Amino acid sequence: MVKHNKVFLLLGSNIEPRYSFIKKAEERIAEEIGEIVQSSEIYESEPVGFTADILFLNRVLLINSILSASNILSIIHKVEKELGRKRSPLGYLSRTIDIDILYFNNDIINTKNLTVPHPRLYERKFTLLPLVEIAADYINPVLDIKNSKLLELCTDSSKVSKYKN
Repeated sequence: MVKHNKVFLLLGSNIEPRYSFIKKAEERIAEEIGEIVQSSEIYESEPVGFTADILFLNRVLLINSILSASNILSIIHKVEKELGRKRSPLGYLSRTIDIDILYFNNDIINTKNLTVPHPRLYERKFTLLPLVEIAADYINPVLDIKNSKLLELCTDSSKVSKYKN
């Protein structure tokens, strides 16, 4: 029997057309990674770690996948590149699409290329709000705390609100 992995992904975009980039990324994820079981509302948020004129759109997806975490990471990088993502060694930049693995089952992964749960997940309201919407009771395997409690404890004061398309 094939093992199905429960994967939480965060999508983000702050280059127009932001909404289209989110939707295209969702289509590619469904085609190549697995079934989208659940998705949060889309949230709009200020950039964190840099300044930009355009706010981010963010959404969390729950995926059912037979792929390994490393295979998913490879596909994510391919999809980001296809959608025009430019990476910089200088730090954060505006981007067409950013896709992060937040959780992979209850696994703790620490490799050169991948850290799961996402290491800054608990610091970011733009991640926690949509995550709590679809997985409030999911327990972070490193911190042993529910996502809803992580949101309560989050000190991020950036503005995050539901997107009105």
